[in-house]
Amino acid sequence: MNKMTRSHSAVLGLGALVLGVAGPVLAANEPSQCETVRFAEVGWTDITATTALAREVLEALGYSTRVDTVSVPIAYSGMRNGDFDIFLGNWMPSMASISDPYIERGEVDRLSANLEGAKYTLAVPRYVHDAGVTSVADLDDHADRFESTLHGIEAGNDGNELIQQMIDEDAFGLGDWRLVDSSEAGMLAELRARVPREEWMVFLGWEPHPMNTTFDIVYLEGADDYFGPDLGGATVYTNTRAGFVEECGNVGALLENLRFTLEMENRLMHEIMNEGVDPREAARAYLQEHPEPLEAWLEGVTTRDGQPGDAAVRAELGSES
Repeated sequence: MNKMTRSHSAVLGLGALVLGVAGPVLAANEPSQCETVRFAEVGWTDITATTALAREVLEALGYSTRVDTVSVPIAYSGMRNGDFDIFLGNWMPSMASISDPYIERGEVDRLSANLEGAKYTLAVPRYVHDAGVTSVADLDDHADRFESTLHGIEAGNDGNELIQQMIDEDAFGLGDWRLVDSSEAGMLAELRARVPREEWMVFLGWEPHPMNTTFDIVYLEGADDYFGPDLGGATVYTNTRAGFVEECGNVGALLENLRFTLEMENRLMHEIMNEGVDPREAARAYLQEHPEPLEAWLEGVTTRDGQPGDAAVRAELGSES
């Protein structure tokens, strides 16, 4: 779509006023490039789920959406370069080393928290915990059982970087251990294969995630200096390319309003991962069955053509009640 010039926008806005069909100023002032909203995903099921929810709402408001799955570093360089508008997965504080330089340079904006009460640190199966491994300080005493291996997800992920930092600094005697880069799916496949045989494994765990109900796992104490206090207690923030909220104010209002819950994300992730439901179908079904969040999400938000957002989204989803 050709970029609308400032003068052309002004002419169209004046014409709309003359015809008496002008919508709210917020929607009328959005430039044409706001019509397509571009998301970055990084292969994490929680962010796949929340992105699907946001896309359902945006499309019901009359926007087009696009998503690309990339690595975390590419998500941030892409926002800096203007290739992506939004990333819903800024897990803090663990992602500080990746996200903060972009934010401090004014290349990426951090908006409101979209999830609180999350956690993110090393974990083990319950039978390993019951055998005496309750803290990261206990790992090296059982190096042979663990094959001196820490299982992570994709290379470049912030959690992997924290694990590698522990190894590089010989924290807790882990200097001669190795990190296995994999993926969320690959790491969980390894866990799924080991658990029935009660083989030992230490891996990167987090909540929300179906791993917390699919497997009986325990988060290890003691890694506060790396993952943060409270078992890597995390808050997840919405990030955008710099200036996006000012440029696309109506979409920005929605983004500032978005709040997810652990229960919401756990359910969607279970359906996506364990039942094979398409993320968009799972998100749409959830909002049809649980429209309660829409009122808060859509406060002050209109459709792209300036109509009340809440009513339009409920009508589109078939969740008017």
